[in-house]
Amino acid sequence: MSATRNYQLEMDEYIKNLNHKPSLLLHSCCAPCSSYVLTYLREYFDITVFFYNPNITNEEEYSKRLKEQTRLIDLLNDEGNYNIKLLCGKYESSLFFDSVKGMEDLPEKGKRCETCFSLRMDETARICAENGYELFATTLTLSPHKNADLVNLAGEKASLKFGSKYLASDFKKKNGYKISIELSKKYDLYRQDYCGCIFSKRT
Repeated sequence: MSATRNYQLEMDEYIKNLNHKPSLLLHSCCAPCSSYVLTYLREYFDITVFFYNPNITNEEEYSKRLKEQTRLIDLLNDEGNYNIKLLCGKYESSLFFDSVKGMEDLPEKGKRCETCFSLRMDETARICAENGYELFATTLTLSPHKNADLVNLAGEKASLKFGSKYLASDFKKKNGYKISIELSKKYDLYRQDYCGCIFSKRT
């Protein structure tokens, strides 16, 4: 995938040409990242947040992040009379460990992360197709620690695999990450200091 692709421009063009409010299944890694994405997209899409992150290998941490995701959605719905919904995926950290077996010592931003992106995008694409959502996207491109090309490649491969439509993104653009930090302060959100897997925590 070309690094010269402007995913933000592609999304802006897609939104500009909308003639209705499509149903969007938005994969979310955490409340802080979704804060900006939800405030950005809620005017244009009927959003269901899909919390599916088997890479979070500590169950207590997983529950904490899910609780914060739920709280944020409630806050956003209350303040703007929106109807953002939440769909919780299975907590299956064993699937993540099986998928990255042999990659435990690889550096961050490498093959292990690509595999993790694919794992989450495949499940999001499958749920999207099976439940009739018009398209799916992910908050993962907000983080400056995540390569938008790799995330979007995983999303587009999953789209082809399951026959669902993927909305490419680069939510870092337009100061997305900076705004997410401001929103996290506004809503007093728990901001974790690692992506979720024990391999990223040790770096």
